[in-house]
Amino acid sequence: MRQIRAEPLTAEAFAPFGDVLEATGDFRLINAGLCRRHHDRARIDCGDARPGISIFKAEPRVLPYVFDLIERHPEGSQAFLPMSEHPFLILVAPDPQAEPRAFLTNGAQGINLHRGTWHGVLTPLHGPGLFAVVDRIGPTPNLEEHRYAEPYTVIG
Repeated sequence: MRQIRAEPLTAEAFAPFGDVLEATGDFRLINAGLCRRHHDRARIDCGDARPGISIFKAEPRVLPYVFDLIERHPEGSQAFLPMSEHPFLILVAPDPQAEPRAFLTNGAQGINLHRGTWHGVLTPLHGPGLFAVVDRIGPTPNLEEHRYAEPYTVIG
């Protein structure tokens, strides 16, 4: 079985696949100085459709985690914003023939996958597995899937 090691999620390492959404770096104070606004952290790409916000509730998984399915959304970006402070696993690949990479969030990070980025399914590591998802809502299909002939195992 093929193994990949989960690495910490950083903006630099994740840049080829999307944006890391976290409250770090530049900000401006709003709400009478009681709130830091980390402004415009990701580009929502919906092509000719509209953005929508959905709520996903995914079953928690554990490491080591075995997978053989990746998918992509060719018509728009997809952002995952956890609604709890638990780490989750992110699986991405430049294409189905390349070895995937695994990233582990720190519990205070979300992500925005660029349009067309190959990625694994939503993989929370703790319950409740609740996420707000911002993505394209439109009349045309926006999902392609690929199954690996041999699965990968992600280790911590």
